[in-house]
Amino acid sequence: PKRRSSDLLTKSQGSQTARAATDMSGLTIKSAVRVAQGVLKRVEFTSQCLGGTSTIFAAYLPDTTETKKLPVVYWLSGLTCTDENFSQKAGAFQAACDNQVVLVMPDTSPRGDDVPDEDPHTYDFGIGAGFYLNATTEKYRKHYNMYDFVVKELPDFVESNFPVTQKRAICGHSMGGHGALTIGLKNPERYTSVSAFAPICNPMAVPWGTKAFGFYLGDNKETWKQYDATELIKSYKGKDLHLLCDCGTADNFLVGDVNQLQPLAFIDAALGAKVPLTFRMQAGYDHSYYFMSTFIGEHLAHHARFLHA
Repeated sequence: PKRRSSDLLTKSQGSQTARAATDMSGLTIKSAVRVAQGVLKRVEFTSQCLGGTSTIFAAYLPDTTETKKLPVVYWLSGLTCTDENFSQKAGAFQAACDNQVVLVMPDTSPRGDDVPDEDPHTYDFGIGAGFYLNATTEKYRKHYNMYDFVVKELPDFVESNFPVTQKRAICGHSMGGHGALTIGLKNPERYTSVSAFAPICNPMAVPWGTKAFGFYLGDNKETWKQYDATELIKSYKGKDLHLLCDCGTADNFLVGDVNQLQPLAFIDAALGAKVPLTFRMQAGYDHSYYFMSTFIGEHLAHHARFLHA
């Protein structure tokens, strides 16, 4: 019988690392490590959406996936991150087991020698800062299609190669929170629920967003609206996505020199459109993984309610 790619490491799931193993689908297991009651695998494959570059994502598979398929929570990370930040800092694996969900964590941009960037490189654009959109400008449109990658190519690949169902939830942090909200609002039929930590809620109105959108999308600000959660929710008519957001009151990107997050604009737009939204301001927390690790269990339990309904 044909083996799934996910079966490649069944016998070595307890090892700290695994030698790279490639099967006919082009999937390479970069490493596998046991954590909680499951295995975290780093997986490499060639992405057509990202200009034919190799990309690495992480997948956490509770042991129960050896006997049955589980739904998936997709996690989108923030500026400068790779697939590894969430795995190393969020402490989410026991909650994933408790709630019987698979976690999938993609990179935040394409990478490679041929991937364009600005010179000099800055943390808030280009490599490590794909903003989960499809670029349209000549310089960036070949490689920077993180929207299509997250919405279609990655789920198709995961669902073809791992023991998962087609039920999905999506969540993320900061730039990744922006990605989760916009992708969920644009594709409600693909997700049971959406959540975010300290999302960039109104990127058209803040320096992070205007810089990225200008380079990726060009000068026509009408085209920017399709990647702005505050603009999207104003006209949202889809199902209840059980939107859940958390932001710390001590977040330096909220209360610092520039409010990059703009939660009140998003809340006001949701109220105006009568779209259900739970947005919690958590007293004293900042923008870091200390904040996310505190509440990630609640977010995974929230998603599990609807994934298992």
